[in-house]
Amino acid sequence: MMKKSAKSAIFTLFAVMLCITATAQGDWKRETEKAVSRISMESLYRDISFLTDSLCNGRATGTKGAVEAAFWISRQFENAGLLPVTEGYGSHFVTPTGTYGHNIIGMMPGALSMPRERYIIVGAHYDHLGVLNGKMFPGADANASGTAVLTSLAEMFGAMKEMGKVYDSNIIFVAFDAKEMGMSGSASMWKMIDYSMLKDPITGDAITKEKITAMVNIDQIGSSLSPVHSSRPDYLLMLGNNSLPKDKRLNLEACNMYHGINMDLCFSYYGSKTFTDVFYRLSDQKVFVENNIPAVFFTSGITMKTNKTTDDAQSLDYEIIRRRTVLIYHWLETLL
Repeated sequence: MMKKSAKSAIFTLFAVMLCITATAQGDWKRETEKAVSRISMESLYRDISFLTDSLCNGRATGTKGAVEAAFWISRQFENAGLLPVTEGYGSHFVTPTGTYGHNIIGMMPGALSMPRERYIIVGAHYDHLGVLNGKMFPGADANASGTAVLTSLAEMFGAMKEMGKVYDSNIIFVAFDAKEMGMSGSASMWKMIDYSMLKDPITGDAITKEKITAMVNIDQIGSSLSPVHSSRPDYLLMLGNNSLPKDKRLNLEACNMYHGINMDLCFSYYGSKTFTDVFYRLSDQKVFVENNIPAVFFTSGITMKTNKTTDDAQSLDYEIIRRRTVLIYHWLETLL
């Protein structure tokens, strides 16, 4: 095992390399600070409070509450400047139980003048359990937290595009429905990709498997209660890092150091390969993993509140969610 001092030196060197690369691409520090400043504890609390409100009523697939959440996400995507990949951002499908689901999909183009042919998919499911036995399950951590981080990332990248930033890849943001119904939403999106039905809104060309360089999924990222890694509450789990190209595998740690976010990072679940392999396939990245797309899963893990009525907006740590969101944003920029 590599000694801590040697490992730290490598991350320091890699952070310096990131700084040199950023300088070579142009100094966007001031613009980045403006984009990041749009996301706050208050904005995250507001978003998660809406998604867990009785209006959304637990967001069960096929219910009026889920439709309210879907319309809200569509408005967030539109406000961020995402281009609709389908009419009105919605992609509709039928679950195995016959219930209608609605994925919400928007694209942030890498550049308008010279369309890019590479894509990164960033996703989070927005559905939850709804009302069972007369009790509403708010689903704040699972997965209003991931949905709020997803729309916040769209807002930050949208701000950078407004300020003229150009990227080498397009980002497809997708809010999946029906994760709680056998991950039907992500399966439906993969079917669109597999049958060349997912189209670039600028070129009209099919977004095929060969053009997708990575899939990033965010699920249950709002808690500081999981004992999965350490006693520190400001941790972040990233599973699937080894699926990325070798030259990208140190990027999260380098961004964590270079941008002074200093979260406690973990790349396995309970330090167990078996647990990690199982947990890695329990969310919407599963279909992408099975089809050999490099896939990364960000989470804060399962807690005693998961799928309980006590998983409400007040139970989350919003400063930690904000730091996680900013770190993922900086990391995503290194992939583009």
